[in-house]
Amino acid sequence: MQGVIYEETSIFTFALVTIILGGGAAWLTGRALAITWRRYWQLLAYMLLLAAAVRFLHFALFEGTLLALRFYLVDLAFLVVFGTLGYMQTRASQMTTQYPWLYERASPLHWRSRKDAA
Repeated sequence: MQGVIYEETSIFTFALVTIILGGGAAWLTGRALAITWRRYWQLLAYMLLLAAAVRFLHFALFEGTLLALRFYLVDLAFLVVFGTLGYMQTRASQMTTQYPWLYERASPLHWRSRKDAA
């Protein structure tokens, strides 16, 4: 997978920068957007910027390639997944706590209309 998904000599550096640091920031960004009732498309715009920051960290800390489209898109894909999970988990929690008479939890990431809500 080295050279395809990540360019570093070790998967540890990819996991540290992209998954732990970038994924954590993406999760918190998704959560913040959901808490403030923002639209999902705004998350995608923020992830474009965050992926550039993650690519810069690879460049600055581990001598990675700064302007590599393939690795930028890989970082972006991971960040969008983590950001979406944070957004959906928070939005499902919001909908079921703000409107308990209308919605109930269907899963950790989704909600559904209550059967007795008419």
